[in-house]
Amino acid sequence: MSDLLYIDLMINQGTFSLNSGREPELCNNRQSIGQDVIHAILESGLATELIAERSPTLRADIFTQMELLIESDERIVPGTVVIHEETPARLWITADTDFGALSVRAEL
Repeated sequence: MSDLLYIDLMINQGTFSLNSGREPELCNNRQSIGQDVIHAILESGLATELIAERSPTLRADIFTQMELLIESDERIVPGTVVIHEETPARLWITADTDFGALSVRAEL
């Protein structure tokens, strides 16, 4: 699918990505969905809860809440979300979309 259905400003390391003309760069479809997934996690407060939680059982519950939050996005194929904890402050999130596989890194 090559239609540009979801267009957004590209964000890198918390700030807008600018081109050589100092204009904001655009991203679309899969990149836009990936950015939205990361922002949803950060804005939900689940990232803060995860960092503060030490109990493995309660951490697993937070991961489940994150998966449900991501799957609530209509652009994500339900049942395909996988979250891997690379470090306590870095997560890898994979999922399927109508535009192909999505793989994003969330820095908490």
